[in-house]
Amino acid sequence: MSRQRADSQGSLGPDDDVMPYSDDETDDELEPPSSEGEPDEEEPEEATFFFPEANWKVKANDRPYHHLPEFQKKVFLCIKKSRYSGNAIKTYKYNVLTFIPLNLYEQFKRAANLYFLALLILQIIPDISTLPWYTTLVPLVVVLGITAIKDLADDLARHKMDKEINNRKCEVLLNGRFQVSKWMDIQVGDVVRLKKNDFIPADILLLSSSNPNSLCYVETAELDGETNLKFKMGLKVTDEKLQEEHQLADFDALIDCEEPNNRLDKFMGTMLWQRQRYPLDLDNMLLRGCTIRNTDVCHGLVIFAGADTKIMKNSGKTRFKRTKIDELMNYAVYTIFVLLILVAAGLAIGHTYWYQYIGIKAWYLNDGKTQTASYRGFLSFWGYIIVLNTMVPISLYVSVEVIRLGQSKFINWDLQMYFSEKDTPAKARTTTLNEQLGQIEYIFSDKTGTLTQNIMEFKKCNISGQNYGTNQLHLLQLVDWSWNRYADKKFQFVDQSLVDCVRSKTNKDATEFFKLLSLCHTVMVEHKEGDLVYQAASPDEGALVTAARNFGYVFLSRTQDTITIWEMDQEATYEMLALLDFNSDRKRMSIILKFPDGRIRLYCKGADTVIYERLSPSSKHKETTQSALDIFANETLRTLCLCYKDISAEEYNAWSRKHKEAQVVMANRDAALDQVYEQIEKDLMLIGATAIEDKLQDGVPETIAKLANANIKIWVLTGDKKETAENIGYSCSLLTDDMQIHYGEDIDFVDMACECEAVICCRVTPKQKANVVNLVKKYKKAVTLSIGDGANDVNMIKSADIGVGISGQEGMQAVMSSDYAFAQFSYLQRLLLVHGRWSYIRMCKFLRYFFFKNFAFTLVHFWYSFFSGYSSQVAYEDWFITLYNLCYSSLPVLLVGLLDQDVNDKLSLKFPKLYLPGQQGKLFNYKKFIISLFHGIFVSLTIFFIPYGAFLQTMGEDGEAPSDLQSFAVVTASSLVFTVNLQISLDTSYWTFVNCFAVLGSIAIYFGIMFDIHSAGIHVIFTSVFTFTGVASNALRQPYLWLTIILTVSISLLPIICIQFLCQTIWPSVGDKIKKQEEEEEEKRRIQAFQRGRRSRRSAYAFSHSRGYADLIASGRSIRRRPQARGGAQESIREVPQREAENI
Repeated sequence: MSRQRADSQGSLGPDDDVMPYSDDETDDELEPPSSEGEPDEEEPEEATFFFPEANWKVKANDRPYHHLPEFQKKVFLCIKKSRYSGNAIKTYKYNVLTFIPLNLYEQFKRAANLYFLALLILQIIPDISTLPWYTTLVPLVVVLGITAIKDLADDLARHKMDKEINNRKCEVLLNGRFQVSKWMDIQVGDVVRLKKNDFIPADILLLSSSNPNSLCYVETAELDGETNLKFKMGLKVTDEKLQEEHQLADFDALIDCEEPNNRLDKFMGTMLWQRQRYPLDLDNMLLRGCTIRNTDVCHGLVIFAGADTKIMKNSGKTRFKRTKIDELMNYAVYTIFVLLILVAAGLAIGHTYWYQYIGIKAWYLNDGKTQTASYRGFLSFWGYIIVLNTMVPISLYVSVEVIRLGQSKFINWDLQMYFSEKDTPAKARTTTLNEQLGQIEYIFSDKTGTLTQNIMEFKKCNISGQNYGTNQLHLLQLVDWSWNRYADKKFQFVDQSLVDCVRSKTNKDATEFFKLLSLCHTVMVEHKEGDLVYQAASPDEGALVTAARNFGYVFLSRTQDTITIWEMDQEATYEMLALLDFNSDRKRMSIILKFPDGRIRLYCKGADTVIYERLSPSSKHKETTQSALDIFANETLRTLCLCYKDISAEEYNAWSRKHKEAQVVMANRDAALDQVYEQIEKDLMLIGATAIEDKLQDGVPETIAKLANANIKIWVLTGDKKETAENIGYSCSLLTDDMQIHYGEDIDFVDMACECEAVICCRVTPKQKANVVNLVKKYKKAVTLSIGDGANDVNMIKSADIGVGISGQEGMQAVMSSDYAFAQFSYLQRLLLVHGRWSYIRMCKFLRYFFFKNFAFTLVHFWYSFFSGYSSQVAYEDWFITLYNLCYSSLPVLLVGLLDQDVNDKLSLKFPKLYLPGQQGKLFNYKKFIISLFHGIFVSLTIFFIPYGAFLQTMGEDGEAPSDLQSFAVVTASSLVFTVNLQISLDTSYWTFVNCFAVLGSIAIYFGIMFDIHSAGIHVIFTSVFTFTGVASNALRQPYLWLTIILTVSISLLPIICIQFLCQTIWPSVGDKIKKQEEEEEEKRRIQAFQRGRRSRRSAYAFSHSRGYADLIASGRSIRRRPQARGGAQESIREVPQREAENI
C-alpha cells in the first residue's frame, strides 16, 4: 500500500501564519477582502488565506506546448509572448544607453532634487536671476554625481553576478539524451539532471534520485540563510519509473499547479500521468537558490524558470520604514519652504513699492526697460526664491544618509556584540532606522530561542499518571546507558526507575510512550561513521526522538511509506499510511501506522489544550496528567501530551478515500485537509506527557532589568501555558515579587495593559503576535521593537517599527526579515542604550546645527535687501555661496553626526535613565527647530549689522576707506565661517583629533580657496567668472577689519556660551549630572593614587602612619621577633596588612 501523504512540509514546525511570505509582504497583505454581509468569524481561519489559482500548466519534455496561443500574454499593443519566463535573470537596472537618462529620472523623482532643478532653470532667465547658474549647478551636480556613482557601482556588481549565474552549466534532456546547457537556455518543462554540490537552476519538481526512495538533501543558505540540510522527496511513482535516461525521455506528465508567487513555504499542485492524479506539495520541490548535498544524482522537471522562481519573486524591495526623525525633518523642510515663499513674497512687495516711489526717480538706476513696478516685483519674487534657496539645504538628505551608513557600520564592527561561539557578528540590515533605536518605548519579545537558548533537553515525563525524573534521591545519580549500544552518550537523565520500567516491559503505557516518540515525528536520520545523526526541523522533536533512542526505542530509518525502529532487542518496520503534519493552528501532529501484525493505530502528540478536547471519555489518568502538566509548567518546562487510537480497517478505508480527495483539491487544500484530519483525530486514549527544559540565555535578567530602568516596557508573546510563561517571567526578572499580577483574557490593552510595567501574552499564534504589536502602535502612537528568532516571529518583526532577529537554533527566517540581527538577547541592551542613544543624540545635534548654519548663512541676504532696494542682490561673493555647504561647513558637522558622545558606552549602560530624552523626543522636535531658526536669525543679524556699522564710517591705515561691497562680503563671509565652525566646536561633546582637524581644516580651506579665487591669475583666465580680484588680500590686511571679524564672532557666540553655562550649572541634564559625578569620582581616584605615591617629609607621618600597637602592649603579649629559619635583615619585624601597606 502506498503512503497517502498529508500536507507534510517535512517539519514539525510552523505553517501558514508562521513562515515568511517574502521580505515585503505580511499576512494582512495576502488576505483578500471579505465578502460584504458575511461575518468573518463564521469562516474557518485557514479559508481566509489567498492562494494563486491553479492555472499554471507544465508539460514534461514538450517545449512547443508552452508557446501555444492560449499561453500567450500581451506585452505591448499587439505584441505577445509566452507567459512562461526563460531562465535568464536580469537584476541590473541600467545599460550603457539607459544609465544617464534613467538614473537622472530616478533621482529627479525626489522632491528636493526636482526643486533645485527648477531653481537652476529659473537662474538661466536673465530678468529673474541675480546669481550665476553655477551657484546651484555645482552643489546639485555633486549631490547627483555621488548618488550616481554609488548606483553605478551597485549596478556593475549586479551585471557581473547576472552574467556569472546565467552562464552556469547544467545537464538538460534534449532529443532523448542529456546535454550540457547554460542556465539561460533552460525552459519550463525541461527535464534536468543535477549532481552533488550543484546549484539548482530553477524551481524543479523532484522526480528521482540516486538515494533510496528518491530522497534528496539540499542546503538552503542562499534562500533563507540556513546552513543545516533539509530533505526533499520525490513521489513514489516517479521514483520507481523514472530512473533511466530513456524513461525520463518518455515522461509526458502534465503538471497543474499554482501560478508563480513568493510563498517560500507553500507549493500546491497535482501531476496527471498515466491517467492517475498525484498530489504535489513543497516536499517535492527543489527551489532555485538551493544546493544539492549528499546526493550523487537527481532528476527534476522545471516548473518555474527565471523571473517566475520563488527566490526571484522574493527579490523585491522591502517595505520602507520611516523614523520619527524623518517625519520631523520633512515637516521642518516644508516649514522652511513655506517661510521661503512668504519672505520672497514680502520682499517682492517691498521692491514693488520701493521702485514705484524711489527707484523710478533715481536716474542712475535707469536700465532702459519699460517694466512696471508690479512686474518688477513679480520678477523680484522669483529672484529671491533663487537667492534664498539655501534655506532648503540641498545636501541635507545626502549628509543624513552618510551619517546613517556610518552608524550602521559601527554596529557591525562592535566586538562586544560579536558571538564568538558561532562566529556571529551583529548586523545592521538597514541604514535608515539607527536613530529610532534611541526612542523605543515598547519591546515585544518571543520567548523560546529569544529569551531562552532553544537547546532542548528531555528532563521529566508522566506516564499513566506517574511522574518520572522528579525523585530527589536520584538527582546526583545519572542513568548508565551502557546497556544500549545506540544510546546518545550526551543524553542525561536522573531517574533509574523509568529505565527499569521500560526494560522490564511490564508497563504497557511506558512501552507505547517511547514507541510513539520514536515513530510520530518528521526527523531524518543519517548514518555517519557508525553513529546515528538526527536532523530535526525543531529542537523539541530532536530532543524527544533522542530520549526514545536512549530508552531503547531507536529510530533507524524511514522511506516514503515505512519507518524502521529498534525496539529494545529487535528491529521492527511499520508501514506509514498517513502523516498528519503539525501547524500553528492544529498544534498537534499525528501519524497513522500499520503494525507488522496488521493492526492500524494512530499516534498523536500535541498541546494539552487541543489533545484534551479530543480524548475519549474512557481515557484514564486525565486528572493526574493535568496535575503533572501544571507542575511541569510551574518549573518552566515545555510540555506535550501523547495519545493513541486504534482504527479498524473499515474506518481507515472510509477515511482514506476522503483524505485522497482532499489531497488533490487546489482551492483551500489546507482547510479541506484539516476537516479530514478532524474526523480521525478523536476519541483518543491518553498515554502521558513530556517535559522539556529550555534554559535562559546568559544575561537575560540583567538585560531586562536595565531596559526596564530605561522606561522601556517589555511584553513577552509566547505560545506556552500561562504557568510556564509566568515562571519564565519571574526567572528572567520581567516579573518581580513587588509587582501586582493581573490575569485576564479580554482585558483592554489600551487602558490596562499599556499601563503595566510588563505584559505576558500566553497561547498566542504568530498572527496574534503581529496584531498585538499593531494594536499598541495604533492606539499608543509608540515606537515599538519586536525581537524573535523563528519563522513564527516574522509577522511580529515586520509589524514593529524596528524588527530584530536572533540568529539561533530555528534557522534564519527571522534574521532575513529583520532590520537588525545578532546572536544573543543580552546584546539588545547595547544596541538600544549605547548605539541607539548615541545615534539619536548625534542625529538630533546634526539637524539642529545644520538648520542653524543655513539660516545664519541665508538670512544675511534678507537683511541686505533692506539696503539694496529689495532688488534680489546677494551679500556674498558667488563662489562663497557655491562652496559654503560643500567645503566650508560640512565636515565638522558630519563628524559630530558620526562620532559624538555625551558619555561613553560604560556609563550609558550603567545609567539607563540616560535613555529617557530619546523616548520623550526632547532633543529634536518642532520647538527645537524653531529655536534653531531664531538662533540663525540672531547670528545673521550680528554677521550683517556689525560689519555694516564698522564699514559705515571707517578709515584704513593708509588713509583709504575700503568700505566697498566686495570687502564687506569678505568680512561677513569670514565672520560666518568662523562662527559656524566655532559653534559646532561648542556643541561637540567628544573631541578627537579628527574633529579638531575638521574644524581647523574647514577654516583653512576657506581662506585657501578665497585667496585663490581672488587672485589676479585666475581673473585673467576667467575674467567674467572671478570678479573679486585682490579683494581678500586688500581687505584682510586692515587690522580694524580683523577686529570687526573678532567682534562679530564673539557677539555671535557669547549668548550661546552663557546659555550653555547656565544650563549646565542651574538646569543640568541627566547626562550633565552623570558626567559631573563621574569626573568627581575620577578626581577622587586620582587624588588617592597621588597620595599613595607622595614623599613629602612634612606630611608623610601624619597622613600615612597606620594604627599603633596600644592594644598589643596593653595585652601583655610579647612583641619580640621570633627566631626564623630563613630571612635576612631586610625582613620586617611585623607583617603589614595589605591595605595598610598601600597607605604607606
